[in-house]
Amino acid sequence: MLYCTRASWTFSLRPLRALRLKKGVNRKVRKERKDRFHAVFAIPPLSHSRMSNMWYNGGTVRREFGGKMSATQQTTKNIFCMKWGTKFPPSYVNILADMVRRNLAPPYRFVCFTEDGKGLDPSIEVRPLPEMQLEHSQPERGWRKLTVLGNNLGSDLSGQALFLDLDVVILDNLQPFFEQAGQFVIIHEWGFSDPIIGNSSVFRFEIGKHQDVLEHFVKHRGKVREEHRNEQAYLSHSIHRKGMLTYWDKTWCRSFKRHCMQPFPLCHFLTPKKPTGAKIVIFHGRPHPDDMLTGWSKHFGLRAAKPADWINENWCVQPQK
Repeated sequence: MLYCTRASWTFSLRPLRALRLKKGVNRKVRKERKDRFHAVFAIPPLSHSRMSNMWYNGGTVRREFGGKMSATQQTTKNIFCMKWGTKFPPSYVNILADMVRRNLAPPYRFVCFTEDGKGLDPSIEVRPLPEMQLEHSQPERGWRKLTVLGNNLGSDLSGQALFLDLDVVILDNLQPFFEQAGQFVIIHEWGFSDPIIGNSSVFRFEIGKHQDVLEHFVKHRGKVREEHRNEQAYLSHSIHRKGMLTYWDKTWCRSFKRHCMQPFPLCHFLTPKKPTGAKIVIFHGRPHPDDMLTGWSKHFGLRAAKPADWINENWCVQPQK
């Protein structure tokens, strides 16, 4: 506050002291709110040394790490994928391998776990599909993907593994997925009321370090399937309980359904949008990437997508230069 007299200008420090006191009170209130937040969601606080942020917004818990992995953590890069049954043909694996080749500098290993390696490119390492006993009367829902967490994949496989679903389109450099800090990193599922669940179309883990998650499912799969709709829900909650669950930058992995498709009736006139800053686009459910070669329509045209050049230019096998 400023006082004016004929002789001089004088200042009062009382407002500044009051402001400093108010800041101290606000800091204390924020700390109490943060402590209550961690208590409600049972999430361990993150230290400043890990350069991390956490916030609660609109019913979602977001955890993103700003730091990078150490040099020793980055020594071995593995790309894992799985193919079983007849849902996807061998061309999906070959296209995925070629997209990785164009977007990840060597050295790395591309490994496909499958019960049928026919038609796969010779450059792909083909490994037997790990065994898992599942009831044929129940929907599969991706539970077989949990087998990549086992410690019986092979003694020559070690280090960090980036798991990719077959029905993804890679748009940009994959190296940041190996550089982001975190012991288990996954997509934060879009629009779910459960703030923990991740989308397992793209996740990174250390090989052989999560055998306990697989063993628990094998021993209690009936109860687990009652409590969790699919493997990514069980996987997310299991890793979260271990205090290891973190999420990718939300711009890196985008949903084709949620972030690219045009609403009705614009979907019949405009092509799907290419998401800004995205490195991978996830095709969960229909349409599939190959549907976009000619366009796709469902529910009498209420859901539709025109062919998009940016999809067809990336989801393909390109001749090596």
